[in-house]
Amino acid sequence: MIKHIFFDLDHTLWDFDRNSALAFKRVFLKHHIELEIEKFLEAYEPINFSYWKEFREERVTKEQLRRGRLTDTFKMFNKEYSLEMIDVLAHSYIEELPFDNHLFSGTVEVLQYLSEKYTLHIITNGFEEVQHLKLKNSKIDHFFETVTTSEEVGVKKPNPKVFQRALEKAAALSHESVMIGDTFEADILGAEAIGMQTIFYNYRKETLPETYCVVNSLLEIKRHL
Repeated sequence: MIKHIFFDLDHTLWDFDRNSALAFKRVFLKHHIELEIEKFLEAYEPINFSYWKEFREERVTKEQLRRGRLTDTFKMFNKEYSLEMIDVLAHSYIEELPFDNHLFSGTVEVLQYLSEKYTLHIITNGFEEVQHLKLKNSKIDHFFETVTTSEEVGVKKPNPKVFQRALEKAAALSHESVMIGDTFEADILGAEAIGMQTIFYNYRKETLPETYCVVNSLLEIKRHL
């Protein structure tokens, strides 16, 4: 019965943490930020994850996310920068982010396998301006029939409107569709709520109820589809 496969992008196919680290290295070098990048990232990543949760829940704006995650991280190292400098760094980071495009192991193989059996799509909460570049620069854009971003819809996963828009663009029915993603609340519960089947890519090694389909590597998807 399955005809359509919907993927999240960041942390599911596109190795966000690795690519983000490389982008920050260039940003720090360009703007003369004297802070050890490994220590910065160790502090930044959980702060960024927390801000994205608030962003999904409409508790912070895009601007507050971009500013807050940097400001809060720098404070942990007793460093303060003007709002103007924070904005410069935030913009520079977004510009640099699509230039490194490491994918998770097995991404191309599993996309090739699935594309021969199903129609593939992307549903992402990432920002419109960079998500299409990531797909193009990582040379996987040709696998996907449609790309739906939260910015174009005006709300974020797990809001059902995002999934409904994606299904409409794909001319797909929910019971014919599977959502694959790494964020349980946004990807799995959101898709499940409108009747889609799901596969959770357990990027962060979380513990889920046994009723959910979970994979620890992308190639494991081939056993389920």
